[in-house]
Amino acid sequence: MIGFSLFLYIFAVKLKFIMKYLEIEFSIDCNTNVAEDVRALLADAAGEAGCESFEDTPNGLRAYVQTDLWNENAMKEAINDFPIANVNIQYSVSDADDIDWNKEWEEQGFTPINIDNKLLICDAKKSLPDTKDDKIDHIFIDAKLAFGTGNHETTRMIVSTLLHFDLTDKRVLDCGCGTGILGIVALKYGAKSVVGYDIDEWSVENAKHNAEINNVENIEIYQGDANVLNHISGVFDIVLANINRNIILNDISTLKSVMHKGSLLILSGFYMADVPMILDHAKQLGLEEYGRKNEGEWACLVLTI
Repeated sequence: MIGFSLFLYIFAVKLKFIMKYLEIEFSIDCNTNVAEDVRALLADAAGEAGCESFEDTPNGLRAYVQTDLWNENAMKEAINDFPIANVNIQYSVSDADDIDWNKEWEEQGFTPINIDNKLLICDAKKSLPDTKDDKIDHIFIDAKLAFGTGNHETTRMIVSTLLHFDLTDKRVLDCGCGTGILGIVALKYGAKSVVGYDIDEWSVENAKHNAEINNVENIEIYQGDANVLNHISGVFDIVLANINRNIILNDISTLKSVMHKGSLLILSGFYMADVPMILDHAKQLGLEEYGRKNEGEWACLVLTI
């Protein structure tokens, strides 16, 4: 399973009712040495064309997209301009079974996620699991229509990165906060305050709810995009953004404007193949690479001024 598309929030979070979906079946013919790279790049391109969730198949990739959001012209263009040579991609489109994606995902929940043997991310709807090490920290996430439980590689990488920095008395900005997990982790590990924002009303409410159940304070959550920063004073020691590559490229100059010399910008939500493009844009703004990591094809970058 490649995971969630980060271009759109999981399973159409803005809607509470059953939606009409299309199923896109991609077949890939390429050299086996580049098969994983092709799948990752294809998923990224399909995300740009509106697809929201993906799974590997023996012959390629299967994706799902809301009927009204499917941009077939964008998909055809991406395939015609595919960056890896000698790759043949074909696809078919059919109506998907009607499923209440939100209900299915919420009822399934998630098993505890261990981050570097330092932190357990637990489903708030389930009891705290037994662990051999009772000193391991834990937080609870009640994921209602919002992205961010730690199940996805990008969330895990940012949480892991945070655990290896001294967060004491730091002011943190969480861009596209989803469930609020990143800000909650920061506060649990010593941050002085957190400001978060998300374009989705449900995510804003969910982040506030999760802050309450984890007994963290000094967290403010706003609805909107990076423009909300125009109404927030001061700068941040750490800026977190687990969002789509295109949004990062569009917003990174705004994010830099609320950083000071020595601030850290921790980015994820994109593939290793996207790293050169992001670094090139960052360098033009005076940001330099401080560190990086990856899980499979997913990447995490740490930048600084």
